[in-house]
Amino acid sequence: MAPKIAPVETSTDFPESTTVVIIGGGIIGLTAALTLAERGVSVTVLEKGRIAGEQSSRNLGWIRKTSRHKEDVPLALASDRLWATMNERTGSDVGYRQSGIMFLSRTPDQLAVHEAWLKSVSSLSLDSKILSAREVDAQVPGGRGDWAGAIFTPSDGCAEPTLASSAIARAAIKRGAVIVEHCAVRNLTRAGGKVSGVVTERGEIRCDQVLLAGGMGSRRFLGNIGISLPTLPLVLSVFRTTAMNGPTDAAVGGPDFSFRKHKDGGFIVTQRGALDAPLTLDHLLVGSKYLSALRAQWGLMRISMGKHFWRDLTMPRRWKNGKSPFEQVRTIDPPINQKLNDEAYRNLSAAWPTFENMSVEESWAGMIDITPDSNPVIDAVPGVPGLTLATGFSGHGFGTSPAAGQLAADLVMNSEPIIDPRPYRFGRF
Repeated sequence: MAPKIAPVETSTDFPESTTVVIIGGGIIGLTAALTLAERGVSVTVLEKGRIAGEQSSRNLGWIRKTSRHKEDVPLALASDRLWATMNERTGSDVGYRQSGIMFLSRTPDQLAVHEAWLKSVSSLSLDSKILSAREVDAQVPGGRGDWAGAIFTPSDGCAEPTLASSAIARAAIKRGAVIVEHCAVRNLTRAGGKVSGVVTERGEIRCDQVLLAGGMGSRRFLGNIGISLPTLPLVLSVFRTTAMNGPTDAAVGGPDFSFRKHKDGGFIVTQRGALDAPLTLDHLLVGSKYLSALRAQWGLMRISMGKHFWRDLTMPRRWKNGKSPFEQVRTIDPPINQKLNDEAYRNLSAAWPTFENMSVEESWAGMIDITPDSNPVIDAVPGVPGLTLATGFSGHGFGTSPAAGQLAADLVMNSEPIIDPRPYRFGRF
């Protein structure tokens, strides 16, 4: 199952032409569309299923600077500023709260990792700080974990994934953007060596620029035109409790659990120390690029070769303008790993007994597209003039989506970029 998102009335019309086509109706594509529409640019978003139907509504809702790569922090800082005005910008409540994020450490070695990160970003003047065990207990009372300490960033926060994408979509539509659901893009058309349009299951749309923000589908779409983008899948299982009293409004990440307060008073919980890693053919094709990351994160991976492997193997990797794989699977909906959710329950309850009697309201799983360095690609695609890419957000795109979408829009229109785009260049792989 998937979280229920706020409804949006999208277009039933199919435009013949537009200035920009955005492939993918997740939060990155929608934020780019809103940015372009606000600037008076004609833009059409094409979504193979329903907007925000995949990871944009299934993520944890965290908005953080803590523990990001130093080169990724400016994007997070720019997003903080944009999140702070998102209610006003969209005319809707997106659930944004600057309530802080804390990462706990059980051992001095784990705490030393946070201390090293804090030192590495000292030039950025963040409000992150190291907490002692006593300060952890004061910040998040009622626990019985034996913590070595924590890192805490008061200016980090969260928003509600089931509200935010819908609010952004409605605001974009109000400003003139066209959003078409259940319309997969099959291919690009070109004239004079440059992108001139897209071929969809409903026909062709002429355009000047295309932004590919297709999440997990981006690698397969690019592969069809002979371009290799290294991304691999990971699956996160999550549950939400019914409304209950909790120890803090801040989001808290332990070594083997995390929780954050939901807008309705419940808590979003996951087993932070484990992710499902379903094997695919892509592991053979691009897996060598992930060797250093795999060595560092081996303990987090629950590797399996199950139904996803065989389903992925039967999906076409090359096609022309006929039926595409995006029409065969419109929404990636991985199975919940109940074992991991049970682990999260036990680990969290052991650390904060107040969660021992929590009741689960809903559970879901989401598939994340991971790059070798866990940073996204936001860049023009080499050799395909008129095609820009914004994908590979590696599980933390929701938090940076306002600035990431704006950066993508800046690059599409050759405008002054909101931040330096060099950390996100395609060619770094």
